[in-house]
Amino acid sequence: MHALPALLDNALQRIPAGPLCVGFSGGMDSTVLLHAFAALPSARARRLRAWHVHHGLHADADQWVAECEAECAALAVPLTVTRVEVERDAGHGPEASARQARHASFRDGLAVGEILVFAHHRDDQAETFLLRAMRASGPDGLAAMREWRGFGPGHLWRPLLGVPRAALEGYATGQGLRWIEDPSNADASFDRNFLRRQVLPLLAGRWPHATAALARSASLCGEAAELLDTGDGEALADAVTGDPWTLSRSRLSRLAPARRARVLRRWIDSLGLPPLPAEGVAQVESALLPVRADAVAKFEWHGAVIHAWRDLLHAGRVREPLPGGWRVVWDGVEPLGLPGGGSLRFLDVATYVAPTRSPGGKAVATLAGRELDGGLVVHARQGGERITLPGRSHGHALKQVLQDAGVAPWQRVRLPLLSTTDGELLAAGDVVCSARFAQWLDSHGLRLHWADGDPAGDNGVAVD
Repeated sequence: MHALPALLDNALQRIPAGPLCVGFSGGMDSTVLLHAFAALPSARARRLRAWHVHHGLHADADQWVAECEAECAALAVPLTVTRVEVERDAGHGPEASARQARHASFRDGLAVGEILVFAHHRDDQAETFLLRAMRASGPDGLAAMREWRGFGPGHLWRPLLGVPRAALEGYATGQGLRWIEDPSNADASFDRNFLRRQVLPLLAGRWPHATAALARSASLCGEAAELLDTGDGEALADAVTGDPWTLSRSRLSRLAPARRARVLRRWIDSLGLPPLPAEGVAQVESALLPVRADAVAKFEWHGAVIHAWRDLLHAGRVREPLPGGWRVVWDGVEPLGLPGGGSLRFLDVATYVAPTRSPGGKAVATLAGRELDGGLVVHARQGGERITLPGRSHGHALKQVLQDAGVAPWQRVRLPLLSTTDGELLAAGDVVCSARFAQWLDSHGLRLHWADGDPAGDNGVAVD
């Protein structure tokens, strides 16, 4: 297929301008791709380079690096080589572990706006479709490999997904190319090799168009997945609240179950939490959505959790309560680290940064005649605490105040309380503060800021 450079030249006109980086294993596919790009002035104008990842899994891996270096030197294409450690006992199998390590390396080293180009072709797409089908994937999985998507700070492009392997072989032979033959490609114990060497030839013997048909099915699933994705985004936008870490249970309940499952997974993925398993979707359906508004229900998985309380689902990392007996004296100068993560600090209202002077120093103020430089006590809740709120003349039970403020039960057990050394309660995190403490903060242009160490980076409420 001597027209391959022309095909790539045309494809280059349809994608955003950006530097090109070919993922170069040295095998036939990537060698053909690199050779075809190197023949194009339009590709070289995009600062064409190649990138080889050394996995260290084969005895000849160092020799393969040398061969890739020689090929790139002959083509006058710069080559980057990185070495990765493949987790052999990660439970994903050697193929998946090597791919994860390779992609992580590419993602970390790609320049902003750079386009990483892979040589996956139509036969690869058919294999991927079958592998996903064997895992009972839905339309998103059966869409297999996408031609174009965001990747780290740049993009990932697969321009050869419509080109059969036989065409690449014809180009390689016609150009007299040399490439690396990885002996592991002949090992049928690997799923992809089994499909490539045994299953697909058998299918092609009965249906000559099998590979093209499977790849076309993947493309159709991709189109369906895009339509579903659009609907998922609209449904999620309707269910999410002002806080991206919460969803409205009532609005979520109005969705069809299949749509609701997709929205839940998309929501969790958008938060950077571990993928929500099927069991999690089932638990939301059976235990979290129908639970009473005054009850608390939750589902935990891999260090993440979804809580149901009132009309909301709350997602986040699993957070342990503050130790019951935890108690420290704090001078207010430096941020105070809290058990299990998070911090408590004073911030300047005008600049939203820590003040340069101690908010508890004698030169600052006193609180009802008590010098704050004697230290503040930060401690866990014990129960029975009372606080006098701004505009009130008598104390209120902290438990009731927190309920009225909409602080969820699992958040209350992590709230650090701030008191004077003689026991007067000044604040509960930055959610509520006493009348005297609010006046003191206001008179000195300060605010108390509590960060709970959640992926959101903040608990979302503060007292000025």
